[in-house]
Amino acid sequence: MSNSPAETAYVITGPTSGIGYRTALDLAAHGVVVLVGRSQRKLADVRATIERSGGRAVSVVCDVAEPASIERAATEIAALPFNLRGLLNNAGIMPLQVEKNAEGWDLTFATNYLGPFALTEALAPHLPDGANVAFVASAIEDPNRRPAKAMGMRGGQFISVEASAQGQWKPGGTRMPGIDAYATSKQCVLAATLGLARENPRLHFNAVEPGITPATGLGGVQNPAVSFLFGQIVTRLPPFARYRSTPEKAATVLTQVVTDRSGATGIYFDERGQPMRGSDLAHDIGFQDRVLGESRAFLAARGGAAATDRAARS
Repeated sequence: MSNSPAETAYVITGPTSGIGYRTALDLAAHGVVVLVGRSQRKLADVRATIERSGGRAVSVVCDVAEPASIERAATEIAALPFNLRGLLNNAGIMPLQVEKNAEGWDLTFATNYLGPFALTEALAPHLPDGANVAFVASAIEDPNRRPAKAMGMRGGQFISVEASAQGQWKPGGTRMPGIDAYATSKQCVLAATLGLARENPRLHFNAVEPGITPATGLGGVQNPAVSFLFGQIVTRLPPFARYRSTPEKAATVLTQVVTDRSGATGIYFDERGQPMRGSDLAHDIGFQDRVLGESRAFLAARGGAAATDRAARS
């Protein structure tokens, strides 16, 4: 039996396009990349790209919006013969219409928050001391964020985790379809990240605002004229220009956070890799604990015995 140390590896969700794709390529310089995504074909393409450059990657098919898929993927990832030094929860969507997953949950909330949270909970016991867990957040969650206000956005509209899963938001939000769901999901991402950092000092939990990256296509299929107007013109003007970024720049920051060995935890990084502050609500300890508690209870009630066991151990 070989006594050689296990290879270092980093897990990334949503690695087949945009920021996730660029980050996966960058992570390959630091170890094996565990690519987690829905399409086997697209995962194979990213893996081939990494291997042509001399890196190593493995693919794990998973739809982070579906609890059963997360359960299977977490089991597969935990069984890999690697030293899992980091997990990057990058997968995210911002559809402009209401969509549901197989459980009937709001697809945006399930993809952006519930799924990444569930995957993190499932993998945390298998991560070594000092491993990094990073979440891609969004300043849209903050009702006082200047560029968001300029676009008519009003931040997260949280009622409860269960209400969010049902696609229900506080009255008084934005009139733009899909934005309340997205902002609320990202507010929960930030609150959960900060809460996890407080309650689990064994691991390092951080969040990253990647900046305005119009090249990612996050919003899905949109009117081409609107996409061009926002991506190539509006984001170059004040107050948006200072927050404008690219997938390559965002990938650099995310890679630094996921591979960091300084022990930094509980930090919200901006698009330049500098600490920033999110909404007052996301930084409220009571709100963080509420989001964590409701998330665990919600997933345990609907995820079977395995999810219940994890909630009990928390």
